[in-house]
Formats: sequence, structure tokens, C-alpha cells
Amino acid sequence: MRFPVLLRHFNIWLLLAAGLVACQSTPSEQPDTLVNLATVQSGPRVQADELNGAITREPRNTTLLARRATLRLAAGQARAALDDVNRALTIDDSNGQLYFLQARAYRSLDQLPAALAAARQAAEHGFSGPELPLLVGETHLAARNYPAALDNLDRTLRLDPDQPAALFYKGLAYAATADTSTAVQYLQDALARDPREPEILHQLAFLLNAWRIPADAAKYAALGMKLDTASGLLRYDYGRQLELQGRPDSALWYYRRALALDTTVYRADYRLGLAAAKLRQPAAVVQHLTRALRRNPRLPEARALLAEAFETQNRLPEALTQYRLLVNENPGNVHWTFKVWKTNERVQASLPDSLRTVPRYYYRRPAAPSRPEPIAPLPLRAPGAG
Repeated sequence: MRFPVLLRHFNIWLLLAAGLVACQSTPSEQPDTLVNLATVQSGPRVQADELNGAITREPRNTTLLARRATLRLAAGQARAALDDVNRALTIDDSNGQLYFLQARAYRSLDQLPAALAAARQAAEHGFSGPELPLLVGETHLAARNYPAALDNLDRTLRLDPDQPAALFYKGLAYAATADTSTAVQYLQDALARDPREPEILHQLAFLLNAWRIPADAAKYAALGMKLDTASGLLRYDYGRQLELQGRPDSALWYYRRALALDTTVYRADYRLGLAAAKLRQPAAVVQHLTRALRRNPRLPEARALLAEAFETQNRLPEALTQYRLLVNENPGNVHWTFKVWKTNERVQASLPDSLRTVPRYYYRRPAAPSRPEPIAPLPLRAPGAG
């Protein structure tokens, strides 16, 4: 997530007025054409490509390489940016700014240890701006090292007390450690400094819904939807507060809208799956909970409901797979162990003999017990002499 710079692109039609009098026109004259500026490419990717010629002429100019790397990072081309930075470092390995750019590129590629190592090199080579501890703090936050994240974010705030990104990430760190009240306080401080950042509004709405304060969550989600009309997460937040306030039908509409905007909002799939289970709609349960579990395998009740929905639809091999996962997640659970055995029996019974993984046993009448031979009489003893 990049925070908090937002680039807005405007497409403008430019009309070229000829202003020619009809009587002055001749058959040889060509009509003026309209120039559609929507077809004119711009943005960081194009600006980065425009530097190619200059870098070809000056291949050892580290300033040009750093500039193109920065533009490529802004365009989402992290691998190409890293190549530029590494090339610049082979020319000048004492520039702290280059190491900082390298750390940013590694972070964009989710190579967290490499990002932290490059950040240390940047500090050792004299880079000391507040951007460095901010990057290090956010990287530790992504690695779930919350004490280190908070230390670096505090260092950022000492250098720049009004840095909204540092306050935002501190709020996320406290939320991850279940200190919700402190998290909300830091997120509100970040919002006071950057009131038009939708990501802050989403996190506030999400936490307040989790804290069961839906009326306050609704306020932040509604404002966020006005600022970002394409955010699926904010649609989910608004739907969740409606559900908590006893308006489930309206909530389901917002959950569906969230998925229409962003299919990665797995919590919307999860809520729709739970609702479908209550309505006994196994096909909808399978559709939504399968997607939700791909993104979060630990959603409460989701796997059990999915397994039962598969079984209801007589999709026994898929149900068996889910029941086995439930046994792995709940070792020693008698109910799920029984379901694995029972479903496996049904799966095996539906297969032809050539595809069975276990032999099929047919009933055979036991053989009649053999009657024992009669006991032979003991021989008479001959009378003894005298």
C-alpha cells in the first residue's frame, strides 16, 4: 500500500477552432481535426520511458538512473526500478539515496529482509530523512514485528510530528496487538492531518465495526465512499454496520456491490456465504465460501458450512476433502473424524471396483460348523491275574 500520495488523471478534449469563413474555403483545403487528449499517454511510466534516450547517451549518470527508478516505482514497475538502482550502485556505492531507493524497491517486491538490509545501508551512508524510519517501521509491521515497527514509527514522529503515515501505521500496529482503543486514537489523529485519505477511513470503519460501534463506523464508511467511489472495502464496511444495526437485506446488497468492485474482499464473500447457509442455499454457500477460504483459511464456521454444502449437493469427494481439513485443524475431534470415515465410505461405495483405494468386502454366508466326531469308547481293561 502506498500512502498517502494520490495521482488524479484528467482526460480533456481540445477543440481546435478553424474560424474560417465558408466563402474562403477551397476544394484543396483539409478540415481541421479534433485532438483527443485522452489518447495522449502520460504518467510515471511514460516519463520513465522518456529517460531511456538520455540514459543511453549517459549510461553512468546515476542521477538519471535514480530518477527513472523513482518513476518506475510510482508506475508499479518494482523489478525494473530495482534493476536501475542496482546498476547505479555499481557506479556509486556510497550514495545513501540509492540504498533508500533500493529498500523501497525490495519492499514493493515483498522482500522484507532485503528491504531492511538496504535501509541499514542507506543509514550507514548518510541518508537521514524521516522517510527512512517510516519505511523501516512499515516493513517491520508487514513482518508482524510490532515492537520494532512502533520504535521506528516513533522515530519518524520525532523527526516529523505531523506525519500522517506514521500515525496511520501506528494505529495498524496497535490494532494488530488487540489494543483497539489506542489504534482508533492514532487513526483519528492521522485522519485529522489527512482528512481525504480513504484508507484511513476504511481502517477506522473496520475497527469500529469490530468493536461493535456501527453508528460511528457508518460515518467514516459513508465519507470514504464519497472520496473513493471504486472501493470495495468501504462498501463492505458500510454493509457490515447495516448488518450490526439489524438491516441484513441492505447489508447483503452492499456486500454484493463490494465484490462487484473488488473480488478480493473476502469478508463480503464470507458474510454472503453465512447468509446463504441460513437460507439453505448450498450452491451459494459453495460459491462464496470457497472464494473466502482461499484468502483466509481460518474463517469461523466457514469450512464446516462448506463441507456440509458439498455433502448436501452430493459432491462427496469435495466434502471429504473439507472434512479431512477439519480433522487436521481440530485433531481429536470425534465428530469430524466420524464424518471423514462416513463420507469416505460413501465415496468408496460410489466407485467401480477398479477405482477403489480400499478393497470392497462382500458378505458371505459363514460355513456351517462341522459336527465333531463321536468319542470312541474306551477299551475294556482285561481283568488282572489272581
